[in-house]
Amino acid sequence: MAEHFDVVVVGAGISGIGQGYHLQTRCPERRYVILEGRAVLGGTWDLFRYPGIRSDSDMHTLGFSFHPWTSARSIADGPSIRAYVEETANTYGIDRHIRFRHHVTEASWSTDEALWTVRATGKHGEPLTFTCNFLCMCSGYYNYAKGYTPEFTGAERFGGRIVHPQLWPEDLDYVGKRVVVIGSGATAVTLVPEMARTAAHVTMLQRSPTYVVSRPAEDRIANWLRTKLPGKVAYGVTRWKNVLMSMFFYRIAKKQPEKFKARLIGMVREHLGPEYDVDTHFTPRYNPWDQRLCLVPDADLFKSIKAGDASVATGTIESFTEHGVRLHSGEELPADIIVTATGLELQLLSDVRFSKDNAPIDLSKALQYKGMMFSDVPNLAYTFGYTNASWTLKADLVAMYVCRLLNTMKKRGLRQAMPHNGDVAMATEPFVDFTSGYIKRAEHKLPRQGSRKPWKLNQNYALDVLALRLGSVDDDMVFGNPEPKTTRAPGELAA
Repeated sequence: MAEHFDVVVVGAGISGIGQGYHLQTRCPERRYVILEGRAVLGGTWDLFRYPGIRSDSDMHTLGFSFHPWTSARSIADGPSIRAYVEETANTYGIDRHIRFRHHVTEASWSTDEALWTVRATGKHGEPLTFTCNFLCMCSGYYNYAKGYTPEFTGAERFGGRIVHPQLWPEDLDYVGKRVVVIGSGATAVTLVPEMARTAAHVTMLQRSPTYVVSRPAEDRIANWLRTKLPGKVAYGVTRWKNVLMSMFFYRIAKKQPEKFKARLIGMVREHLGPEYDVDTHFTPRYNPWDQRLCLVPDADLFKSIKAGDASVATGTIESFTEHGVRLHSGEELPADIIVTATGLELQLLSDVRFSKDNAPIDLSKALQYKGMMFSDVPNLAYTFGYTNASWTLKADLVAMYVCRLLNTMKKRGLRQAMPHNGDVAMATEPFVDFTSGYIKRAEHKLPRQGSRKPWKLNQNYALDVLALRLGSVDDDMVFGNPEPKTTRAPGELAA
């Protein structure tokens, strides 16, 4: 027997909790459930437990729009973020709608019934079935079961431990040990200074450099505003301040990449001094924001390097050895522990199998619509955050737009909303304009975007506010499937 809800939300991380709040606030008559495959809520912020885990953007934009972040630290540690997400779910009663250890495997749409049938497995592997009028995929963008690790020649010979940050072992003791962290992304620049506090030495081994920018862990303006204004007002002002600053610097980076690049590299030189080989270790081959910038709070990475507790090696790996890593240059990096901070494995919509009227849906053949729906797929929304700003900014807008669609359908007496592109000659582009490894490795699986709105991504919060909160819901959106008329027996009075 299938259990029915108006809306099924998949995932109880930041996106799912936000979607739950907006549903119960803007569509209070709709019954919803959140299906979470893990045993706890929090998503990323519960899964990752490696040393130093923290936000890589400020919490005034990564936090929920409706529940202010009040800690003095703007760049927050993982446990604090996890507690904040839990507090939010508890405060608004969203936690009462979550079904844990419900792993969704497939979803099939029936046009005749205007319903999704969602199949899942329970905590003991038992099959579970739900039906819903609208399906919201808030399951993130990567595989929770494993991270990405390339094959390393000689890995079986290494005498120490090899760990991936996504599956950090609780018993890993690195005090006084030599550590090599392979990678140069957000995880690596977080791990290195934290492990360097107690390890004998930590080497960050990178194939090529990443842009690394230092930022104060505390937002002094935000903390000052909280002493002068009501909490929600101060939070809102800070949120928009940070959004606009981020948009401003992103625009400069795209319009004047060489000048922006020179400034970023110059700031690294200021931290590490004129003798450090910044050209080799901190000068990327690509332009700023072709990949995401790495944020380090209070210059902690640079301080570790200057203190001699950490170092950077740039080169390609020839093989692992019994005692560490040998590079093609001939240099050997001694290690007792190797950490493969080599990235994520992208997994769009949790690899759920979708079908429409018994025909499989191939999302790689679809166009994305407003960065949150797919062409010719009815009543399905997904959350995929910005590549150049905090994830939650887009998640909030998606959640509110879903509510707009639901309320529009109710007002018009219709059961179906489906994006449809009538311009078959429209040029298409990759899913996102981004060159990070996890995107490029999965590009063949991803939908594409169009060359014009509403099929083209904005990657701009202000423009998305106009499009998703204030713009028309009818642009290239086909509404239909009227509510069936109820019949009354002769002489029966209407309710």
